[in-house]
Amino acid sequence: MNNTTKTDNNTPVGRYAPSPSGRMHLGNIYAALISWLSVKTRRGRWILRIEDLDPQRSRHEYARLIEDDLQWLGLSWDEGGLDNIGKHGPYCQSLRSHFYDQILTRLTSMGLTYPCHCRRSDILSTQAPHQSDGRVVYAGTCRPAPRPPFNTSYDTQGCSTRIYVPDRDILFTDKVYGQQSVNLAHHCGDFILRRADGAWAYQLAVVVDDALMGVTEVVRGNDLLLSSAQQIYLYELLGYNIPQWCHIPLLVNKAGQRLSKRDGAMSMEELRKKHSPERIIGHLAYLTRLTDHDEDCTPTDLLTTFNTIRPLHSITV
Repeated sequence: MNNTTKTDNNTPVGRYAPSPSGRMHLGNIYAALISWLSVKTRRGRWILRIEDLDPQRSRHEYARLIEDDLQWLGLSWDEGGLDNIGKHGPYCQSLRSHFYDQILTRLTSMGLTYPCHCRRSDILSTQAPHQSDGRVVYAGTCRPAPRPPFNTSYDTQGCSTRIYVPDRDILFTDKVYGQQSVNLAHHCGDFILRRADGAWAYQLAVVVDDALMGVTEVVRGNDLLLSSAQQIYLYELLGYNIPQWCHIPLLVNKAGQRLSKRDGAMSMEELRKKHSPERIIGHLAYLTRLTDHDEDCTPTDLLTTFNTIRPLHSITV
């Protein structure tokens, strides 16, 4: 398996990678729109990948609705989707386990992984009060030695697989929020690559998929900004080309809560009943300061004026 997929003539490659656990909402559409605009203004390619790693929450019918909503809004993809358009498929993560398995084998052969029997409740019980923000920092309870290499022959039955992280700062620059520095040992500790139930962790899957699909730019919500450091660590270990990062402000409701698929009024199901695609795109562009006037428009109309994203924490809708 090649380390990366090279793109022709340094063509920018972006991707939108929704989870099919429900109907898209306005915040999802914002992320898709910015990702599409960012590569299309530079004559790049846009990939649609379905991140259906969680079999209990993912539904095929939601994936079809995501595709229909994107097409209806004028956000067509060049590669990917359920019909596997392109040469880097399959484009559903549930069908890509063989790629992840190969990469996990590589990391294990480096002596960097080990089995973990800890439950989430066990980990949370060790957290200091200042870590009560929902962030879980693993203390290395199951780590077999202070430093790798670890024994590469171990039984994974009934346990998760973690990867060792060094106590060093990872530096990267985000196109919206600028220079970032994250020490993985302090931020998260050794993190999971595969869960005890056999499901692949997001951090591993997204790195493998973006690298093998030749993605050069990742656009997503700013709640995932610091996850970039975990992914950069894997990119470096595997010799993959690291993409550019662009984290955008989250859309929140009037209570200050980030939009979710439970916000029915902002779901595409409700929005399509009341508004045209041009009205949705135009209002979204105005809310997020892509335009100065609340006027109907298409994604293509925004190509001539799209420039940068303002580094806000959130945007109220």
